[in-house]
Amino acid sequence: MSWDLPSLAPGATSLIDVTVNGARAGDLAQALLVSSTRFIELDAAVWSNNTVRVMARNISAATFDLTAATLSVGVVKRRVP
Repeated sequence: MSWDLPSLAPGATSLIDVTVNGARAGDLAQALLVSSTRFIELDAAVWSNNTVRVMARNISAATFDLTAATLSVGVVKRRVP
C-alpha cells in the first residue's frame, strides 16, 4: 500500500493501521517503507485481530516531509511449543 507520511519534526511519530488477514495477538509483525531516508524508524505490532499498527518515527535532528512511498507489512505466525 502507499503511505504518504505527514511532515515529521524531530522525534515526531505517525501511525497507520493496516489490515493483514489472519494476524493475531502474539504474531510477529514487520514493516518496510521504500523511501530515500534512513532517518525514519518503523515499528509494527499486531494491534488487534487482522490489524497491524505501524508507527514511523523521525530519529534525526531535521524535519522530514517525504512523498508517498510503498509500505509493506508482513506477519509471521507465533509458534506454540
